[in-house]
Amino acid sequence: MSLIDSLNWRYATKKMNPERAVPQAAVDAIIEAARLTPTSSGLQPFEIIAVTSPEVRARIRAIAWNQAQITDGSHLLVFAAWDNYTADRINHIFDLTNEVRGFKNEGWEAYRAMLLKTYPQRGAEVNHQHAARQAYIAVGVALLAAAEAQVDCTPMEGFDPAQLDEILGLRARGLRSVVILPLGYRQEEGDWLAKLAKVRRPMAEFLTEVK
Repeated sequence: MSLIDSLNWRYATKKMNPERAVPQAAVDAIIEAARLTPTSSGLQPFEIIAVTSPEVRARIRAIAWNQAQITDGSHLLVFAAWDNYTADRINHIFDLTNEVRGFKNEGWEAYRAMLLKTYPQRGAEVNHQHAARQAYIAVGVALLAAAEAQVDCTPMEGFDPAQLDEILGLRARGLRSVVILPLGYRQEEGDWLAKLAKVRRPMAEFLTEVK
């Protein structure tokens, strides 16, 4: 399917088939697409935790408004953003870039110095919110990758972040949960949304052209 066809095909699946698992190759491709997502300054300030354990997903469902997709899907992706920008984190990405590319660039090093003088000095909550916005870009890319593979998914903010962070031990790793994304396959019987038309505002209400 074309990209537009894939986007028209996908929807926020309300009922997933617990008997049908997403192949690992498809899950890997979705995660790889998220890994390749562009981020501000290339810092990639988030991680993905892939949860397949039925026991852990049951615990997460209990603190996520009892949303059944969390346990009926075969995989749960948790997008967790950095809790802060630190000098170590910034330097790690810049050092990795130099290692992969095999050389140092004067302009790139000047940019490193600028970030080091700016980001760590800001408040941790300001930095976390900036990192969370980068994670949301990756969520969008993951949605596209899932649609291309005809894997159903439902992005969710309806959970208790503090409790999810505790379940997965995220705070100890300097991470905070932002969005969860169950992956699976739709079970149209019992899914009230499956047959309904996709609704988006018409282009005339959505687009403003400045010429």
